[in-house]
Amino acid sequence: MKLAYYIKKDRLKGDSRVESLLEALRASGHELYAVAQVSGFQSGTDALLSLGGDGTFLLAARLAVGAGVPVLGVNFGRLGFLSENDPARVVEALGRGDFEIEERALLQVRCPDLPAGDSWPYALNEVSVSRVSPSMLGVDVEVEKSVLPTYWADGLLVATSSGSTAYSLSVGGPICLPETKVFIVAPISPHNLNVRPLIVPEDSHLRISLRSRDDRAVLTMDNRNYTVPAGTRIEVSAAPMRLRRMRLGRSNFINALRTRLLWGEDVRNGGSQE
Repeated sequence: MKLAYYIKKDRLKGDSRVESLLEALRASGHELYAVAQVSGFQSGTDALLSLGGDGTFLLAARLAVGAGVPVLGVNFGRLGFLSENDPARVVEALGRGDFEIEERALLQVRCPDLPAGDSWPYALNEVSVSRVSPSMLGVDVEVEKSVLPTYWADGLLVATSSGSTAYSLSVGGPICLPETKVFIVAPISPHNLNVRPLIVPEDSHLRISLRSRDDRAVLTMDNRNYTVPAGTRIEVSAAPMRLRRMRLGRSNFINALRTRLLWGEDVRNGGSQE
């Protein structure tokens, strides 16, 4: 296979573990080259390797979608849900062709106050709006033609199924299997005991407007932050394209929950519940 690879962090460039993986892949007959932007992809590239953690994967996903190739996350980071694969497994699995290509939804954002030069109004995990001061935000959300009660909170996020184990999980959102075609609408630290996250169909169009004592708010798409006027209007929907993600044959989302989030572990007894 002809494989591009992307490394975000300088500390991993020249890392012995990374070099060992690249050498093993070359020894197995794969052609490799480094890439840092979409224009750097060579013709005939079969896939992109994201070498790092989930933050690196979010950046690599943008490259992969732009180049029209699938992306495989190789975990050199900490948690690793998107970059779930240990380096030791990658060489063997690619050699056997033991992988599948799955598609993941992307969120598309429309906002008149985004920078004019921003050419990537998309997110794989989540889109959020949040306050810039101690004052709460009032967030009004319209789903199709249904108007939700105003959220008084630190902010609000809209997450994909992929993002259900990221920021959404931290604010009490549900865990969704990656193939579940839904979006999660979840308030961030709401000042109301009766507010809960909401699941909506993936083909929903959401319109978000803000109320604030401040004149600014923060709009975040994955790991990219933008300061926007508090009175802006934001539309969130499914992007017209999807991310193609390589999944090694023995990968299992439920097992990943157990090993990476200790799901079901009874810490009182020092082991898992049977």
